Amino acid sequence: MSNVQLPDMTLVEALQTRRSVRGFTDKTIPDDILKAVFTQAQLAPSNCNTQPWKTYVASGALRDSISEKLIAKVMGGEKPNYDFDYNNTFEGDYRTRQVECAAAMYGEMGITREDREGRGRAGLRNFQLFDAPYVAFFGMEKQFGATIALDVGIYAQSLMLMLTAYGIGSCAMGSMRNYPEVVREAFDIDDNTGILFGMTFGYEDSAVPANNTRVGRESVDDVVVFKS
Repeated sequence: MSNVQLPDMTLVEALQTRRSVRGFTDKTIPDDILKAVFTQAQLAPSNCNTQPWKTYVASGALRDSISEKLIAKVMGGEKPNYDFDYNNTFEGDYRTRQVECAAAMYGEMGITREDREGRGRAGLRNFQLFDAPYVAFFGMEKQFGATIALDVGIYAQSLMLMLTAYGIGSCAMGSMRNYPEVVREAFDIDDNTGILFGMTFGYEDSAVPANNTRVGRESVDDVVVFKS
């Protein structure tokens, strides 16, 4: 790894500070810091140390080209073409949390539930990559299932915490799996590799209303069972 200085932020501080950033400046990340972040994230654990994640990072002209192609597909009404099967139907408490999260974000953006046009514009921001100068796509071989996808998620969490420690914002995005053919073409990825999700990252633009969004977490007593 390069000789870049490691951040002073503790793990607890990174966990408490990290949140989804949905508006970025165009400031670029120094190459040595970028390399350090991904180098440290590579220490993430995985099943039998298989390290199944495949990560593709776009910036500059390639980032812009990917965004333009994603937007064209959305605006053209093209249906998502997932590499993996997903069940995104939330019910009960899960649906409640989903609605509360959306209400908090749209509230900060001044978008009402009835404002379908405004909600559409907000949704399109995903494919505009929230103006982030960087976007990462996370994949794995299509032969793998949920157990191995868990490893990719652990790796992505490690990456987000490292980004946070360096003062860099991020947003993990399921929508980046919608049109994997765009990513596959951009990075010349073989057909055996599927795209699971993506992540925008960069320096936060504090002037973006969506970045004022705050959501809570359930009590540990409600989600963890301790028994002996």
